Amino acid sequence: MSSIIIDSVTADDSTLESEIRPSSDLERFFTGDPFRTTYDVPVGNVPEGVLAIPVLAHVCPVAWAQGADVYVDEVDASFARALEDVKASLLSMYDFLEGGTLYARNTVDIAPQAGGESGLLFTGGVDSTSSYVRHRTEEPTLISVRGWTITPDESDDEDWDHLRSRVRNFADERGLETAFVESNMLSALDHPMLLAHYKRHVDGAWYSSVGHGLGLLGLCAPMAHARGIEDLYMAATHWDGIDLEWGSRPDIDDYVRWTGTRCHHDCYDITRQERLELIASYVEDRRSDPDASRLELQTCNVRMDGNCGECEKCYRTAVGLRLAGLEPSAHGYPFEHDDYHEIRSSFENGDWILGLDERYMWEDIQHTVRKTEPSSPSERAFFEWLSSADLDALVAESGSPLHHRLLRAGARNAPNRVYNTVYPVWNAAKAGARRVQ
Repeated sequence: MSSIIIDSVTADDSTLESEIRPSSDLERFFTGDPFRTTYDVPVGNVPEGVLAIPVLAHVCPVAWAQGADVYVDEVDASFARALEDVKASLLSMYDFLEGGTLYARNTVDIAPQAGGESGLLFTGGVDSTSSYVRHRTEEPTLISVRGWTITPDESDDEDWDHLRSRVRNFADERGLETAFVESNMLSALDHPMLLAHYKRHVDGAWYSSVGHGLGLLGLCAPMAHARGIEDLYMAATHWDGIDLEWGSRPDIDDYVRWTGTRCHHDCYDITRQERLELIASYVEDRRSDPDASRLELQTCNVRMDGNCGECEKCYRTAVGLRLAGLEPSAHGYPFEHDDYHEIRSSFENGDWILGLDERYMWEDIQHTVRKTEPSSPSERAFFEWLSSADLDALVAESGSPLHHRLLRAGARNAPNRVYNTVYPVWNAAKAGARRVQ
């Protein structure tokens, strides 16, 4: 019987560690490293049932993909019920998921910490910044996570430093607290192998398509308990009307909870362009406040110390800012009207690897340009082109390069010893894809 046993959940001051023991048929999906997370607050006194939440939040979706059961000594009762709700949502979303059962020796009702605080997962991008604007009267703690887009590898130390510096500056200017969480969650899981097996079922990668809503929120549980955070917000990527298979949606995030904390999928009721307009209103209302008027967003796919201004996401955000009435260069994006020609060329030449989410985001912009008066000849030409562009065709012509698909297919059924040889090659290909995007 396929199974995953969570052994020895321990916390030493600010570091949480859990051993993962999969059955032999599931070993390929784990690297053998303990699941480890470090917080910037002490978690040694957090109850074991809450300490188990981060590892369960990452292991359970892998178990459900294989129809495996998960065993743990103790778990918070509210979170155990939340897992059942999230599992039902994911099983209804993906046919390849089989389900499984969580078995705990003790399912406990834990006394919540008094606090009444709120927290917001924050990167400084469009989505999390608009969520801050919406909830700014709550003065939420801004929470940033290292372990997904910024890995625990030393090579990413500089990126992590840039992110922490940017978030701290944003928080200090607004009198907010910060929380920084570092985890090896995707190197305890063998994420490339999960991608190799399941990429054919999902539009993105394993974590983005299946695991990141439950995973990132669950990762915050010990810190949220220690800080007395009752409401934890995770900004939506998509919006109402976009029914994409994605790892963070209202029918996942809104179900995540543990004693004392409820999680919220936030800003799902407005589109990405409307989120930029919300940010623009915040800036315009506070023109006399230099902290608001110099607000800089960070969305780049290429660098963390600012925006390159040339990748698809930078161009998309810059155009959105223009449509919202803000000058992109004042908010972190080196953008001139001549860049409209580059955007059109990149679309028509297939320079970008695009998925369905990018297609919907450009459609959101497409709807807005039809209602917007251009301010220059180059902007007019671009608006006219985009207004009638066939986005379905443009997105269909971009895609994952053939050699990346072949690598995934080859690794899918490889023995572990063969995969360990292929792993560095796959990592290099993955890094190359990230740079291209």
